[in-house]
Amino acid sequence: MQNPLATFVNVILPLPLAKLYTYRVPLEMVDEVAAGKRVVVQFGKKKLYAAIIHDIQFHPPKEYEAKYILSVLDEDVLVSPTLLKFWNWMANYYMCSIGDVMQAALPAPFKLQSETKIRLNQACEIETLELSDKEYLIVEALTVQEELSLDEIAEVVQLKNIFPLLKSLYLKDAVLLTEEMKEIYKPKMATCISLNEKYLDENELRNLFTTLEKKPMQLDMLMAYLHLKNNTEHIQKSKLIETSKANDSSLKTLVKNNIFIEYKIKINRLKTEIIPTETFELNEFQQAAYNQLIMHFETKEVALLHGVTSSGKTHVYVKLIEEVLKQNKQVLFLLPEIALTSQIVSRVKKYFGEQAVAFHSKFTQNERVELWNKIQKGEAKIIIGARSAVFLPFDKLGLVIVDEEHESSYKQQEPAPRYHARDAAIFLAHLWQCKTVLGSATPSFESYQNCKTEKYALVEMNERFGNMEMPQIITANIAEETRVKTMKGNFTSVLYDEIETALTLHEQIILFQNRRGYAPIIECQSCHWVPKCINCDISLTYHKSLDSLKCHYCGHTQNVPKSCVACGSHILNLKGIGTEKIEDELGVLFPTARISRLDLDATKSKHGHEQIIQSFENHEADILVGTQMVSKGLDFEKVSVVGIINADQLLFFPDFRAHERAFQLISQVSGRAGRKHKQGKVIIQTSSPNHQVIQQIIHHQYQQLFTHECEERKQFEYPPYFRLIKIVVKHKEYKIAAEAAFDLKQNMNKRLGNDKMLGPESPFVSRIRNLFIKEILIKIDKNSPHLQEIKQFIKACISKTTENKGFNRCIIYADADPF
Repeated sequence: MQNPLATFVNVILPLPLAKLYTYRVPLEMVDEVAAGKRVVVQFGKKKLYAAIIHDIQFHPPKEYEAKYILSVLDEDVLVSPTLLKFWNWMANYYMCSIGDVMQAALPAPFKLQSETKIRLNQACEIETLELSDKEYLIVEALTVQEELSLDEIAEVVQLKNIFPLLKSLYLKDAVLLTEEMKEIYKPKMATCISLNEKYLDENELRNLFTTLEKKPMQLDMLMAYLHLKNNTEHIQKSKLIETSKANDSSLKTLVKNNIFIEYKIKINRLKTEIIPTETFELNEFQQAAYNQLIMHFETKEVALLHGVTSSGKTHVYVKLIEEVLKQNKQVLFLLPEIALTSQIVSRVKKYFGEQAVAFHSKFTQNERVELWNKIQKGEAKIIIGARSAVFLPFDKLGLVIVDEEHESSYKQQEPAPRYHARDAAIFLAHLWQCKTVLGSATPSFESYQNCKTEKYALVEMNERFGNMEMPQIITANIAEETRVKTMKGNFTSVLYDEIETALTLHEQIILFQNRRGYAPIIECQSCHWVPKCINCDISLTYHKSLDSLKCHYCGHTQNVPKSCVACGSHILNLKGIGTEKIEDELGVLFPTARISRLDLDATKSKHGHEQIIQSFENHEADILVGTQMVSKGLDFEKVSVVGIINADQLLFFPDFRAHERAFQLISQVSGRAGRKHKQGKVIIQTSSPNHQVIQQIIHHQYQQLFTHECEERKQFEYPPYFRLIKIVVKHKEYKIAAEAAFDLKQNMNKRLGNDKMLGPESPFVSRIRNLFIKEILIKIDKNSPHLQEIKQFIKACISKTTENKGFNRCIIYADADPF
């Protein structure tokens, strides 16, 4: 019987559990536990995890007997009370478990979990057992090496599924299974060199020089050391070898003879010595915007800075940051893409030096740990990052900036939590009682509507910096030029001529095509057969650089077929255009031009984005071809022409946001043209030059687009007037997925009503990774006071459906605000 006065803790495990789990605290650890610290707990029969303490209580759980926590890992709190509140809000609002939030928020080295180790049972007489060949291999390996991990055993027997073998050996008492916690984080160490203390004496040092006179390389090494010692405390081994131009063997001899001493130090992976070099004054329009923001912040928590492209929003941000730093507080500066991070970071560091740090998904796990610690201690003041930066452990957050707030890439798709970083950042700012600035030239309709209803403040900047003119936007009619045969590949004569003129003037060009790869479809000319992914219901994209077909959903690749598998025809045609094909055609049409490509395939390395952008900025390339990465706030001085290869793909996409997104994307790409010293030109290639959205883009009529689109959205109950929740049902069998979705809708119908639900329907891609998909879309009035109750009801309905024996293997989840 458990003592009711004992101490218990509710913990968050890095698992998608519906509830918190309760553990008992041993008496000797009572003084160590605190909310936000990590503890080692056993979950299940043997598995050990590092869990986060959510709260402390003094009542045991009624449903089960609480196990003891095994140890407390942290001396100080790892997750602050404010961050825990943020996690709880995210789990509730985005309808996921708090374990999902923990999994997304913490760097991997903090999420310790045990690893299964296998050892021989010394008490068992192995030679008396009947073993299969594979079992014998395992036993042999364990006689050579005392313990092996599961991966190592799989390597030994060359099998993926080793559990039947291990179970058999375990039942025969041949092996023992243990669980060990494994520390993942390793500090970065550097080998340094110091001179033996005895040579600090001048006479001894003079004697040493005499001794080394006939050993020139060792003497060079000593001279280099003495030179470096004047400027730095710790001299790294690699730096000493590089400076002295001597070889490693000379250094080894000096160490062996006890002249030099080797030692190791821990070094900061994030260390970059940058001294602030720039200051500036706001122009009249920027100063007016800044003053308005300060005024509005007296009454409003959030302000939308609606400034045309190249109006100098970044300068306004910098002045706001300066004021926050004077209060010794931190700033979160969110950006939608890693591609944008490197350019903005370098720009902000010119003003603030080492106080600014970057954070994004390309960081290694060890770098994330070091950045986490630096931010938690308040050493980093300006954190510039992509959406996951909202989870960082701020010490004193004083301002949140969300640049390009309209961007869809702020929304996390997979896995849970499926949060929207803009909305999460606004709530984070609310918790810290600080202000939020949303910036965009083409705001999301949700944010603009919040300004209309005076929930947010609105500040507008309608003048380009330095009195630059807005770019001249020209349409080029693809249908007409195809009819009169003036197309050159996928380029209209209008775009071709502008590219040629820009190249002659040594100016740069950006070309936008929102599809990577070479061609999205390969089709048989005779029977129109199209190769599809074996795992997904989608055609395979041809990648010329790999000479293979690839699925952009699951990553499956296969060789290009030599002939049609259906009719045997050898004539297979490429359909559609991707960035690779545009790059290829440019090489033929403009053979002397230097061409770069910016898309997911071209930026796979850690600094891939940075290198391509830096290269283009330094005019090492004349033409940059890219997907939507090129649209996001990049600033290139010599770009005079921007080309949209095919605007129709954006305009006619089957989505209620298609026109809003097309306007935003094309306007943003257009903003890259003529950003300094000269009016730029934007060529929009389309078969519908008179389309309403194209005309609104040409005349910069955001207000008209907003008014027209919102009339329809209000009529058909879509955002910004209604909230959406998408329920996704997945199963490897279509029939079961469809039945589970229907059963779920029937359960929800009791409260929500059929008129507030659409579906269940199959999405555009109805099977991904061998799972069939059904979706239900739920509409809830934005001003409904029962939003949280409705979400709890939906979660209860999902639980009820998954408890049904026929549907217990279905994957069902809710996606709140599926933008």
